[in-house]
Amino acid sequence: MRLALHAEWTKMRTVANPVWLLLGTVAATVALSTVATSVVHCTASGCGGDTTKLTLMGVYLGQALVGILAVLIISGEYSTGMIRTTLTAVPRRATAFAAKAIALTGVVAVAGTVAVLGAVLAGRLILPDLGDQALSLSDGPTLRAVVGTVLYLILIGLLSLGVATAVRDSATSIGVVLGLLYIVPIVSQTISDPDWQRLLEKIAPMSAGLAIQATTDLHSLPISPWAGLGVTAGWAAAALLAGGLLLRIRDA
Repeated sequence: MRLALHAEWTKMRTVANPVWLLLGTVAATVALSTVATSVVHCTASGCGGDTTKLTLMGVYLGQALVGILAVLIISGEYSTGMIRTTLTAVPRRATAFAAKAIALTGVVAVAGTVAVLGAVLAGRLILPDLGDQALSLSDGPTLRAVVGTVLYLILIGLLSLGVATAVRDSATSIGVVLGLLYIVPIVSQTISDPDWQRLLEKIAPMSAGLAIQATTDLHSLPISPWAGLGVTAGWAAAALLAGGLLLRIRDA
């Protein structure tokens, strides 16, 4: 496993795409969060909403780059034929797949932490009249939202890795991942039946997972924050299981 991890880390470090996508994740997350907080009108009594969730809004865009990064890590090797070299160097396919997942988790955790903390810092600078407590990591709900958002980005990366391993094709995999993230919530808004709408919000990987960002009016959420993150974790686990099984039984 150690050699497999070293090989995956070397690939990420020496190929341009992963580095640029990670930097893009940070930049996109902080930029969108900054724009979102800059247009909010605040008074002495507050900003009239969940300011923590507002400052983390950039994740809606940053997660797409995390998904693309995860897809390219495996599908790029299929498109170039390098997957055969990888599996020759690491004959145990489960080990090779686990190494990719662990390496991806590490880099997304670092980039996600930088992105989320940058978004929170931007929010504190833009909304100074809210006081230190509103966006302070010493505040329990805010800390939960920040840590949970980083975990959410990691889970989106693992979900995308599993999908790409099963599908193999980069364009198709990216389409599937982005569809799961963005199209399902849009479809849920077009449903007139509130019960079905609430059900879709509970089971969709993005709408359920991002419930972790909420710090106010938790009773009105379709699903509780940690349970929602658990739904996203279930999607990631299912995708990894499917991808791993197909990797073992199919020819490279």
